[in-house]
Amino acid sequence: MMNKPNFFIVGAAKAGTTSIHYYLDQHPEIYMSPIKEPHYFSKDIRCKDFTQHDYIRASLDIKKYLSKNILEKKHIAFIENEIDYLDLFRDVNQEVRIGEISNGYLFSKVAAKEIFEFNPNAKIIIVLREPIERSFSHWIMDLRGRNVCRKSFLDAIKEDQSIEEKGWGITHLYVELGQYYEQVKRYLDVFPRNQVQIMMYDDFKINAEFFFNQLFFFLEVSPKIIDGNKKINVAGIPKYPLINNIIKKSRINTITNKLLSSDKKQKIKLMLTNNTNLPSLTLDDRKALKNYYVNDVKMLENIIEIDLSRWLL
Repeated sequence: MMNKPNFFIVGAAKAGTTSIHYYLDQHPEIYMSPIKEPHYFSKDIRCKDFTQHDYIRASLDIKKYLSKNILEKKHIAFIENEIDYLDLFRDVNQEVRIGEISNGYLFSKVAAKEIFEFNPNAKIIIVLREPIERSFSHWIMDLRGRNVCRKSFLDAIKEDQSIEEKGWGITHLYVELGQYYEQVKRYLDVFPRNQVQIMMYDDFKINAEFFFNQLFFFLEVSPKIIDGNKKINVAGIPKYPLINNIIKKSRINTITNKLLSSDKKQKIKLMLTNNTNLPSLTLDDRKALKNYYVNDVKMLENIIEIDLSRWLL
């Protein structure tokens, strides 16, 4: 009998989930999918609809990948077949918790129900980040080479908001991904409240050990000391923008994306990335974006019963 995942971290995007995956993968009682984001249950989000850049980044020959004896670590895929999806967990041994993290599950309109039908006893973890900071971090990430407005953060917001047909892998969704109310509500409408854990990115950033102790308690595994100093998926912009753009637009990017392991791609990315002198989120930025979130934050507070007033300062 194939092993079935029994917990899911469903987002949010830019809320530390890459680091969380890394730390959970170190726990002896937890098995994490070797593809960090397999996106099997977000069936309304598929590669065929993406822009060329996102298609190249997210597409994976899953049959070829699964044919290997040892499954190497990958960041993202969009798996459509349940047998292929379950094959990601073929190496589970004595681990009591089997899980995966797909940020698209929070934004997806169908993932919550799909996960419930797959495993109604699953535990759901939602990590939320203050929405304006989340949006800004998202833009900084995109500056590494995606086709993005580089004039300013606010210009990027205006440009993305001006596009009528929006979607994951189609537009940036800088604002929409941080409008959490409907996204969280979909899970609370389907799963019993005691199976859903709402966590805050700020807690992870300030005190990783406390954050993970909460998470381990919810997952019913033994506590483990976490060294939160390891930085994963750190924000940065290209050191050499011209070279970066040439690589992104050429076949070199397609070839390296398919052939190199996640670790090797990460090393190359760090070599080409400047992590200092990054743009800063300004008070004007905050004022401009606040109106997008005021009502959403207040409604979210009511359903999760957590004080979020600091998000509206």
